[in-house]
Amino acid sequence: MRRVVSRFPRLPLLAGLVSTAGAAAAVLAGPWPVAAGIAGFVGGTGLAVAGVRGMLAAQQAELDRLGELVDRRAEQVTSLSHELRTPLSMIKGAVDLLVERTPGPLTTAQERFLTVVDRQCAHVIALCESLLIQAKIEAGLFTPRLERVDMSVIARDVVTAMRALCAERRQRITLDTPQVTPDIAADPLLLTQALTNLLSNASRFTSVGGSIDVRVAVIDTETYIGIAVYVTDDGAGMTREQRRRLFHRFATGRPLADGTGLGLAITKTIIELHGGSIMVDTTSMHGTTFLLTLPG
Repeated sequence: MRRVVSRFPRLPLLAGLVSTAGAAAAVLAGPWPVAAGIAGFVGGTGLAVAGVRGMLAAQQAELDRLGELVDRRAEQVTSLSHELRTPLSMIKGAVDLLVERTPGPLTTAQERFLTVVDRQCAHVIALCESLLIQAKIEAGLFTPRLERVDMSVIARDVVTAMRALCAERRQRITLDTPQVTPDIAADPLLLTQALTNLLSNASRFTSVGGSIDVRVAVIDTETYIGIAVYVTDDGAGMTREQRRRLFHRFATGRPLADGTGLGLAITKTIIELHGGSIMVDTTSMHGTTFLLTLPG
């Protein structure tokens, strides 16, 4: 049997409070017998308790409804991501075979077109992965797998992987790390994704021939011990409005820009899951610096 919750759960509470107050006033004024005043107190208290219960039931019903909506949305996004990723992976596999010339030789034009198809397939597959991770995080189904990691090693691996993309755009990427970096408790795969997102964003918004600087530093003060990671580019920077929308999903740094805005939103979530924080210093036409802090 379905439980019916009043649309106005506060009415019994208000009635109870009014009744209790009236009984108190009557007793103090003296026109009612004491027994009647006590009865008024009891009745008013009962109504007040019923009102509190009604409010709690209404709040619980709303929480249950919102929980169902979140679960349903996560399931829809997960299903969509899987359904898109499977055929795209098959397309990319076929393209890889063609690029390797397994079926036969290619003309220059065919090779150029296949390169475009391969790149776009990889881009959409990465988008599906981002949507899947975001849905799991929002549904509370995603927790970091912590182990002792060296942030300098992670930064070195990510920078090495990004050099090919930066070379295509004639961008210079540098890395500065301490001689000794204390290990921190973190999920290496998640931190790799977070830093990759930041470097991809920096490369996207840095002009051809620009530079990207990555620096890992140790924080050891009286109030905080941990690791800081700086990612600085000399790109166009952001306006105040673009900065305000920076970590919103599907909001990119400029109109019609490449990317979906999911990367930075997921990066922020990953860092916060580790108990850290992410900050940005940017000025229009003067570049941008992202700062990640992770507790030791």
